Amino acid sequence: MVKVALIGAGKMGISHLSILGAHPNVEIVGVCDTSKMVVDVLERYSGYKCFSDYLKMVDESQPDAVFVAVPTKHHYPMVKQLLKRGIHVFTEKPFCLNPEESFELSQLAKQTGLVNQVGYHNKFVGTFKEVKKLVKEGFIGEITHFQGEAYGPVAVKKKSETWRSDPNEGGGCLMDYASHVIDLINDIIAPIESCKGSILKSIYSKNVDDSVYALVSIKSGVSGVISVNWSDETYRKMSTSITIIGTEGKIVSDANELKIYFKGDKFPKGYSKGWNVKYVTDLTDEVNFYLRGEEYSAQIDYFIKSVKGETKKDINTFDSAWKTDKTISLIKNQSTL
Repeated sequence: MVKVALIGAGKMGISHLSILGAHPNVEIVGVCDTSKMVVDVLERYSGYKCFSDYLKMVDESQPDAVFVAVPTKHHYPMVKQLLKRGIHVFTEKPFCLNPEESFELSQLAKQTGLVNQVGYHNKFVGTFKEVKKLVKEGFIGEITHFQGEAYGPVAVKKKSETWRSDPNEGGGCLMDYASHVIDLINDIIAPIESCKGSILKSIYSKNVDDSVYALVSIKSGVSGVISVNWSDETYRKMSTSITIIGTEGKIVSDANELKIYFKGDKFPKGYSKGWNVKYVTDLTDEVNFYLRGEEYSAQIDYFIKSVKGETKKDINTFDSAWKTDKTISLIKNQSTL
């Protein structure tokens, strides 16, 4: 059994706790949150030992691994302390407030040899996994253009401020929403290395951006567009998609449906010339516990297997999250608004 503790019992923290609690190879040894109400309720009804001080929890419960699900500004000091104590770490996204902090943590993780993972769950979505495979095996030829998009109804009216509306806490559409799109592009195509220009717009929020539009390019010079808006109430929930155009075909995919067009006779088994459609239900492995989507359980199972030494430990590493943080910084620095 892997002894696991959780820091942060908010929306994502509770989700992780539910999945971890059902995992056959996990023993939850502690939960930490600064809210007395949350701690009291969890301690009373869950049976887990709860704390308000994460270092006290770590010292008393001696976990093998810790899940960090707190606002981004706390990631750097907490993760650094955990790595120095020899603890494997899973942390939520985005990784850090700036690439300097995330680079330091990625180097520290490499030096310690500890398992490190960031919660970019789209890498565990069946459609996006298939897109990466098709691109890496060259089935659409040489990439000529790409577009990453995400839309959803996070801020659709003026409302009271939370940590998501504070740039110093890690809030804003670029950090919270666009980071998912950036991370997908970096993983499926290649890391973004330059930003030609960007527009960060506030629609309902006072202090942070509600939409992000950027023209970016990868090392080869191939350009792409990022279009993200979390103030779009025409969507019931967050919708992320990627379009990739190549010399031999085209891919249009979101988390539910993958559409791919092959120009010629080079295509993998199960596909044909012209347009093909695959659904996430055809491309997703079963998980032991379902909550919100298979990808959330799959990423946690991958982390636990990594801690046990049963898998490669190369998905969503701190190093890959550092590259995403670098791109976020590039877009922010090129903003014209």
